Amino acid sequence: MAEPDWTGAIERAREFAPFLARSLDRQGELAKLLADGQGEAALEWARARGGHEDVDIALRRHRLGLATALAVGDLAGAFPLARVVGELSHFADHALDKAIRAAIVERTGEYRSDGMIALALGKQGAGELNYSSDIDPILLYDPQALPRRESDDPGEVAQRYARRIIKILSDNTPEGYVMRVDLRLRPAAEISPLVVPRSSALTHYQGQALAWERAAFVRARAAAGDIEEGRKFLAEIAPFVWRQALDFGAVEEIRDLTLRIRQSYDGPKRPGPGFDIKRGRGGIREIEFFAQTHQLIHGGRDPSLRVRGTREALDALAAAGRIEHDQARVLGEGYDRLREIEHRLQMVNDRQTHSLPEAGALDGVARLDGLENGATLVEELVELTQRTGAIYEELIGEEERSVASAPPPTERTAALEALGFDNPDSLAARIEEWRDGRYAAIRSPQALEAFDRMLPGLLKAIAKSDDPERALARWQGILERTTSAIRLFRLLGAEPDVLERLVAALTLSPILADELARRPETLDVLIDREPIDFEHLFETTLEEMRQGPERDDYEAQLDCIRHITSEARFTLGVGLITAEYKPSQIGAALSDTAEAAINVAREAAAREFARRHGQIDESELVIVGLGRLGGGALTHASDLDMIYLFTGEFSDQSDGEKPLGATLYYNRLSSRVSAALSVPTAQGVLYEVDTRLRPQGNQGPLAVSVEAFAKYQRESAWTWEHMAINRARVLAGSDSARAQVDAVIAEVQCQKRDPASLRKDVLKMRADIAQHKPARGNLDVKLLRGGLVDVEFLVHFLQLRHSAELAAANPDMLAPDFAKAIPALTRAGLVGEDLWPAYDLMTDLLVAGRLLAPDGSKPPPAAAKALARACQCDSYADLEARLDQARAVVACSWAQSFEQTLELD
Repeated sequence: MAEPDWTGAIERAREFAPFLARSLDRQGELAKLLADGQGEAALEWARARGGHEDVDIALRRHRLGLATALAVGDLAGAFPLARVVGELSHFADHALDKAIRAAIVERTGEYRSDGMIALALGKQGAGELNYSSDIDPILLYDPQALPRRESDDPGEVAQRYARRIIKILSDNTPEGYVMRVDLRLRPAAEISPLVVPRSSALTHYQGQALAWERAAFVRARAAAGDIEEGRKFLAEIAPFVWRQALDFGAVEEIRDLTLRIRQSYDGPKRPGPGFDIKRGRGGIREIEFFAQTHQLIHGGRDPSLRVRGTREALDALAAAGRIEHDQARVLGEGYDRLREIEHRLQMVNDRQTHSLPEAGALDGVARLDGLENGATLVEELVELTQRTGAIYEELIGEEERSVASAPPPTERTAALEALGFDNPDSLAARIEEWRDGRYAAIRSPQALEAFDRMLPGLLKAIAKSDDPERALARWQGILERTTSAIRLFRLLGAEPDVLERLVAALTLSPILADELARRPETLDVLIDREPIDFEHLFETTLEEMRQGPERDDYEAQLDCIRHITSEARFTLGVGLITAEYKPSQIGAALSDTAEAAINVAREAAAREFARRHGQIDESELVIVGLGRLGGGALTHASDLDMIYLFTGEFSDQSDGEKPLGATLYYNRLSSRVSAALSVPTAQGVLYEVDTRLRPQGNQGPLAVSVEAFAKYQRESAWTWEHMAINRARVLAGSDSARAQVDAVIAEVQCQKRDPASLRKDVLKMRADIAQHKPARGNLDVKLLRGGLVDVEFLVHFLQLRHSAELAAANPDMLAPDFAKAIPALTRAGLVGEDLWPAYDLMTDLLVAGRLLAPDGSKPPPAAAKALARACQCDSYADLEARLDQARAVVACSWAQSFEQTLELD
């Protein structure tokens, strides 16, 4: 970095910036510090000037000294742009706070700011103020906390304070001015007073605000006054700004606003005299809107994007993969340079201007910046704005190219026939019906243009699918249910990977396709894809569900659980069919998601139930998962196998308005939890809950005490129930409750058993299943002989047969997760090392097959290819061969343990 040139900076300031020349003359001590290269001392001198007892004088002198010191330091190369705008923004916060306190102390004698909130928006909120910028705060007040005289009406005195604040900051006196204040961004500015009650503002933003207000609040910050209350207010309206679900209509409103801004600009289109570097093509505002629009689209799901500064936002978007790193670099460097030139323009006469002046004055601005002449500056700006403007136009769809139009009917029919569609004439007519305005999503000219641009790629991809007609029907379902999709159409036309994921979801898996057609908002997942954090998925999902609606709105809580769970299942499904993740990894994530939903449903149901029936001291509901849920390996088609237990004495009673005995209390509460997870709501059905593995099955109560459960397992349970216990895992309950249940499970597992009787029971049960539930097809890896059921029976037999003597030294052999249990049995010498890879392959095939081959038979070609790819096989034939090998491994292990030959078809 070059050494600062303080002498050259002062000379240029005196020659080309009349405002700076006058300021240096008025502040001789400051001018000397700057001439000596003491930039930091100059800033301290300016701050000290703000110590005058008269707030109007203090702030004006502080501002003049600061503006002069920063300007010369900027020109000298001593203060980088970030330092300059940061200092200016910090002063604006300070001045606004001083004005608030001054207005209050003049009225009440109390130097405080309780109840008066100043939210900074725009460049002040972002910490990016320029030399001669307005500030655009929103002033709010709390009638209960606002200092006032006893006789004052809170609303009236709040307006008095606001008028005084504006006067302190904006009046031009012999000392100058502090800053211009623009309050037009407040809620309903055309009818609302200058300062708005906090409660009214909250109501506005939660239900009446417009899309542009969302964009404004991307950079909002509690800047002055009652800052803590300001932060609380911003936290309360955060869901309005950062929406979890993409709102294409709102995003389109932002785009339209930006287009209107560009269209309303009537200055020169290219840099030169009169060109506005803020509003012109490729200028400051377009770069800011580029960043903010992407933040609005993706920030609801990705908190790392919720930053205020423009450069910071561009860097965050690039780091998150939302924009290209080269785009962030070009826009960021362009933004910094435009801001520097903006400052040069404003330094000249301390005016809020963004337009390049005429030739002679333009030369002066250029030379103030250190350039040779105005032509050099214009040449630089032409190249800069061309680069930044082109990137912005990719976002708003205003590229300089011919407008796409639909081909004539005969050409469309021929194109559809060439793609291989069976009834091209019929499909061409159907497409025209889509385009004729009957669907809200394609009603506007812009939407129709985007739709026409996207459609050829979509049709080409659908034509290659296994069932084009079904895919088209599902696509039509999306159009019917979506009110605004222009952003989606543009993304599909511009992002091949988004198109690929959409077509995969529409064509490869009936489950995902039906979900997409039923709930088009699920498209968010395809567009706003995040890497899946498998390691922390349970915790993050649990936290997201718990942060949902208010706890007293039970139905809203259930809808929130359904929304988050459905979206997670769809996300995981797309990751599976596109082979981004291993299917067994997806199965574990499905289990984590279900476990989070179970916990939050239990909490919500318990709170709701307690309203009427109270609680039972030192007692709680415990939920135990079994089967694939207990083993942490669900599929998209899995039921939830659960049993309900409760701690404490069955003779206890609740303390509510309508008390219940413990057994009845927990049976009714368990029924509520099951309903919370399975009864349809506006968000649809979540899971099927299966409680038949509870003591005495369907004949027994839904919930029993832990003590009763232990007694049943010791004295009455069948062998198959002890086998099921091997995959039991506590899903919901306190640590102490978990310890109680885990002790019962361990006791059951480690009972001594007669090996012959155990073998006889296991083989009989497996034979009964084989007789009554044969495999549905050659991919039904669950029921095929040598498949997953055989592995499960084998593992459970070995666990029950050997646990008494081996479990203490090898505890993982009793783990409900087979990824731990099978290797542990291998270490004990009970199964071969090849059993785990065989089981792992079949688990992958089961999880992937539930989406890609749901009937257990060979799927159509594209789905078969996707299934093989998901299972990490080179081809479907390779998958079949590896499945045969895996089943042979299971048959060998079966024969070794049971001395029985499995007949493999």
